[in-house]
Amino acid sequence: MSPSPRQWASVVIPIKDELDNLRPLTERLVKVLDGLEHTATAPYEIVYVDDGSTDGSSALLDELVKTYPSVKVIHFDRNYGQTSGFDAGFRHATGDLIITMDGDLQLDPGDIPLLLPLAASHDLVCGWRKDRNDNLIRKISSRIAFFVRSRVTGDPIHDTGCSLKVFRRAVIERVPLFEGMHRFFPALANIYGFTLAEVPVHHYPRAHGQSKYGLGIGSRLFKSLYDLFAVRWMQHRCLRYKLREK
Repeated sequence: MSPSPRQWASVVIPIKDELDNLRPLTERLVKVLDGLEHTATAPYEIVYVDDGSTDGSSALLDELVKTYPSVKVIHFDRNYGQTSGFDAGFRHATGDLIITMDGDLQLDPGDIPLLLPLAASHDLVCGWRKDRNDNLIRKISSRIAFFVRSRVTGDPIHDTGCSLKVFRRAVIERVPLFEGMHRFFPALANIYGFTLAEVPVHHYPRAHGQSKYGLGIGSRLFKSLYDLFAVRWMQHRCLRYKLREK
């Protein structure tokens, strides 16, 4: 039996109670990915990580696996948070490129082709929600976070909170993850010398449900500041050795 072809891309999406969004999200993803030229030569996969959903999302995800051969599902035994969701998805993903996004349909799968061309020359390509459809608290906290983060870490990316990103596999294999650190993917990648790029993407109001991973402005700023010190420490302490070529 010949080995199955390697995936050209894995789309990793943590899910927490997104019952009404899952089917339309999957339909859009499949339509977009099937239309890409990469798919003609290599398959792709959609890896959902069920982060302890209690609204029926778990059962629907299992149905989607039966309907779409490209869909895989990982079920947590309880809620562990978004960073754990990304980490588990990364560990099960087999693609040469890793695409991440949320499951709330505020980001458009149709924007994935906007990021892919830059993935040929950059290790991490980030979506930038220039025109955000969020409440005032989220907008203010994001602007403050960018101001502080860019000055402390030198991270040039405007919108690290945008989950629509394209990683080369080398990035996820090199960068360690800890709780809450998914908000600092660009800074962490930059620490290890990976190249970054940013592309404006669409952002839509949430049509169904409520945010499960959002924080109030106080908690958001406190947690981000706390994690920022950890990133700053890692910038000075990480190992950057290279082997001499023969």
